[in-house]
Amino acid sequence: MAKNRIQFICQNCGSTHSRWAGKCDGCGEWNTLVEEGTSGGIGSGPGKMAMRKGRAVALTTLSGEIEDAPRIQSGISELDRVTGGGFVRGSALLVGGDPGIGKSTLLTQAAAALARRGNRIIYVSGEEAVAQIRLRAQRLQAADTSVELAAETNVEDILATIDTKPRPDLVIIDSIQTLWTDAADSAPGSVTQVRAGAQAMIRYAKSTGAAVVLVGHVTKEGQIAGPRVVEHMVDGVLYFEGEGGHHYRILRTVKNRFGPTDEIGVFEMSDKGLREVSNPSELFLGERNEKAPGAAVFAGMEGTRPVLVEIQALVAPSTLGTPRRAVVGWDNSRLSMTLAVLEAHCGVRFGQHDVYLNVAGGYRISEPAADMAVAAALVSSLAGIPLPANSVYFGEVSLSGAVRAVAHAAQRIKEAEKLGFKQAVLPLGGGELSRPRNFTLSETGSLPDLVARIAASGPGKNAQNRD
Repeated sequence: MAKNRIQFICQNCGSTHSRWAGKCDGCGEWNTLVEEGTSGGIGSGPGKMAMRKGRAVALTTLSGEIEDAPRIQSGISELDRVTGGGFVRGSALLVGGDPGIGKSTLLTQAAAALARRGNRIIYVSGEEAVAQIRLRAQRLQAADTSVELAAETNVEDILATIDTKPRPDLVIIDSIQTLWTDAADSAPGSVTQVRAGAQAMIRYAKSTGAAVVLVGHVTKEGQIAGPRVVEHMVDGVLYFEGEGGHHYRILRTVKNRFGPTDEIGVFEMSDKGLREVSNPSELFLGERNEKAPGAAVFAGMEGTRPVLVEIQALVAPSTLGTPRRAVVGWDNSRLSMTLAVLEAHCGVRFGQHDVYLNVAGGYRISEPAADMAVAAALVSSLAGIPLPANSVYFGEVSLSGAVRAVAHAAQRIKEAEKLGFKQAVLPLGGGELSRPRNFTLSETGSLPDLVARIAASGPGKNAQNRD
């Protein structure tokens, strides 16, 4: 009898090693190599089992009729927005998020909403007992629906259970890290088991036409745990985000083969579950202090949705040799670049001041269009001059001090007008936009021009800090 070959697989990146080492050569992480056998299943090698003769598949051309992917709408508008219009039949979706963020709550509500629309939904939990799921359903007022429950972790048993008539419309697996299959000789949660379990569920979705939702754990860095190959295997990846001190949650799309990416859905957590927030701009601007310096409203975009959020800056004299630079909700490198441009081209000195920047509500901004709003907030805080409460800012700042135009300017302005703002400070080129009634478009071509406007708007308590 041939001896089983032992190999060591990194639990972070999935790379294979012939011997144990403290550090993975693939990703550089420490203490992530776990011993796994290769007697069968994933990683068994081509010589471990007999090769079968392949069968020919039909070839076709690029031209032909195109049909839209059939979708199952849940009726939860924020969830349907993120998925691109609903769950696609025969697709596999991966949902990740921090522990306790509300993944199971969201999927329980979605399962109940789909069941009320006449769909057959199966919810399989590997982390909770059926009684625990029922308690959550009672709290969410979803216990009266026809959602079918099961508490199981073996992949073969799950497939035998759900492969019944009529075919389920949606299968929820909570979570993929708890599954184990007989085809792999390793512990549940290991790279081999996660990959094999995900592959089996995806194969079931493609062969039957049922939509499958997999719940994934996340690492300390916020990435979905396990091999990244699982994210490549599925059709869509959603991240459920939120800060512990805030009551809202953001469902963000990072991959979607059947719809747009970078979409967000906003929910508010309450004692009765998640509530949709149809206008997230009102949520992020709900507690503004319009007379305080250092606050600028940024008109941003998340996918196809415009979002208005307040950017707060605090510039205070420092007693340290190296002043502090603290950022929450924005890129630290872009803050350093903005400070350098303000000092080099605008004569605004921050060398003896601590700089604190915060995006209100725990929201996170990734687009460079926030440069001008950040610069306006920094200058406002340093000079002690409040910015106009009815103005929004957006524009990208270059290293030369010029302000560059950004995409979707019309949608940003329309959202600002809808929320009662009267002015938008934007890069040059806004003349091509349709100017709304009772709304002013204030164009600026360079950052020194913006700083001069702020300085001229009123006397500041720290005006001596400018050259």
